[in-house]
Amino acid sequence: MDSYVVYILFSPGSGKTYTGMTSDLITRFHFHNSKSTKGFTTRYRPWMVLHVEFFESKSEAFQRESYLKTGKGREWVKSNVLRF
Repeated sequence: MDSYVVYILFSPGSGKTYTGMTSDLITRFHFHNSKSTKGFTTRYRPWMVLHVEFFESKSEAFQRESYLKTGKGREWVKSNVLRF
């Protein structure tokens, strides 16, 4: 059975965050940091994994990822994840 991960990346150089979902965090993380040639994450490298949540279903993970990308979700990230 697959498990799914919702993750939040942080770019120390820019202060930006990126929220995503995957079933293979290690591979996806390497993709964001070195293998990808276009897209948002290529502009703000390097990234560090700041927060991870695990889900048993893809639909649960997708719902959480979608929420974290809303205004209320971004506020939750600021209050609960970006506390350093």
